[in-house]
Amino acid sequence: MCGILAVLGCSDDSQAKRVRVLELSRRLKHRGPDWSGLYQHGDNYLAHQRLAIIDPASGDQPLFNQDETIVVTVNGEIYNHEELRKSLTGHTFRTGSDCDVIAHLYEEHGENFVDMLDGMFSFVLLDTRNNTYIAARDAIGITPLYIGWALDGSVWISSELKGLNDDCEHFEVFPPGHLYSSKTGGFRRWYNPVWFNEAIPSTPYDPLVLRRAFEDAVIKRLMTDVPFGVLLSGGLDSSLVAAITARHLGGTKAAKEWGAQLHSFCVGLEGSPDLKAAREVADYLGTVHHEFHFTVQDGIDAIEDVIYHIETYDVTTIRASTPMFLMSRKIKSLGVKMVISGEGSDEIFGGYLYFHKAPNKEEFHQETCRKIKALHQYDCLRANKSTSAWGLEARVPFLDKEFINVAMSIDPEAKMINMDQKKIEKWILRRAFEDADHPYLPKHILYRQKEQFSDGVGYSWIDGLKAHAELHVSDKMMLHAANIFPHNTPVTKEGYYYRMIFERFFPQNSAKLTVPGGPSIACSTEKAIEWDASWSKNLDPSGRAALGVHNSAYKESPTLIGTGNLAPSIIDNMPRTMDISAPGVVIQS
Repeated sequence: MCGILAVLGCSDDSQAKRVRVLELSRRLKHRGPDWSGLYQHGDNYLAHQRLAIIDPASGDQPLFNQDETIVVTVNGEIYNHEELRKSLTGHTFRTGSDCDVIAHLYEEHGENFVDMLDGMFSFVLLDTRNNTYIAARDAIGITPLYIGWALDGSVWISSELKGLNDDCEHFEVFPPGHLYSSKTGGFRRWYNPVWFNEAIPSTPYDPLVLRRAFEDAVIKRLMTDVPFGVLLSGGLDSSLVAAITARHLGGTKAAKEWGAQLHSFCVGLEGSPDLKAAREVADYLGTVHHEFHFTVQDGIDAIEDVIYHIETYDVTTIRASTPMFLMSRKIKSLGVKMVISGEGSDEIFGGYLYFHKAPNKEEFHQETCRKIKALHQYDCLRANKSTSAWGLEARVPFLDKEFINVAMSIDPEAKMINMDQKKIEKWILRRAFEDADHPYLPKHILYRQKEQFSDGVGYSWIDGLKAHAELHVSDKMMLHAANIFPHNTPVTKEGYYYRMIFERFFPQNSAKLTVPGGPSIACSTEKAIEWDASWSKNLDPSGRAALGVHNSAYKESPTLIGTGNLAPSIIDNMPRTMDISAPGVVIQS
């Protein structure tokens, strides 16, 4: 991942302004420690902090078209750049960077080219011929982006809040799947898939179609000129990513350059569920496995750094970001610059445990749509910023545009959880990768129960965070929480503790408005809480709050869990995997 900052139409082309833009761009240097660039055209500034993944030698930014009249600063990866280059006959490219195609596509097609890009990206493009500009963000919001407006009438665009919060009168999240044009002074949606209107699809489930779509999504993300690996928690999603990567790595350019044996990485408290499961998967796949341990105190000590980097006060995001933040530092120290990760599957397939209570396929599907639309505020933000804090790039094949189209066109009846029929959460994904002749994974891993990352790293992690917050937030402070924080008022001491830290770093009113709020059960949207009357008494984003579903669920205790003031007791007398044979015939490759 890279860091971009653009200041557009600031009516100030002085050296002092250039120095200020450089100063602010340096706040993003963690995202791109390999090189810095700044382009100035009158009172427009495009700054870039580069993490070199493709063409490290010549792909420095900003990038230009052939005659240098179109300038682009980009954060992202364009996986179909080679075929796009072939379509741009008559164009001369200045570098081998995958992002080099953007300026040329604009030159050829004007503003209507963004949907041609297959990848994750945020960019700002300046057309110096008429002093106009556009900015765009990828379909789901895998890459972070913010937009702000200053009192002098300038527009600011930055990969992170810290690049613009001190200089803008108002700023907000740049919406995913949108383009901003100076010609209209507003946004328009460029990403308009069929599923976006939440109409109920009816395509029959075909396990081989789903399998091939996901394999294609993983394979295209093997494009790299630097060492890489996979994040492996031992759960279904990361294990499938690792299995497909290991299966297809041989023969790729990356394998020829860096070796055909895949490296895998896992983090957890000593004895955590993820460490054990990841070790087993790594042994099965034959990866070079790296296991990192942290203590609850290590995590607590990192909380302030985590909040500064991920720029949120959302409780579940901070819980999950902290182990990922610590692991990313270790991974980068090994010389690895890119990892492939499993975010997005739970949103697409209804993998969170609260989906067990979905009353019908219509509500199931609509909830998955809501979850995908909100990913940029939660898991995408966590995965990107936790890794980018240490100059590490995370790629997420479950959020491939084509794969989402395939998965979201399936009749949601096939995704519904039905324990009487032995269909657990994400059954259709598990079923798609059953292969008797060439197994992708051991069957008990393929059918391991969903474990949220913040739980899987060790159940005492969340309990330790709650106990730490109890020491720093008094009952008296909670009594006046609504007066101190009228927007998204924290309802637990843990939430109050994170909010205090966030507002110390980002005190502006606009900053607090960039963070989503509302009650949640096991990462649900507010709407899904209606599915079970008991959930409103046990609001907590942990998967263990899904009472009667999670195998290590909290004991039902509305007072304790509702306030978050004490560490809850745990029910831990049930197996964490299920012996399930998928109905029907096993798929043959």
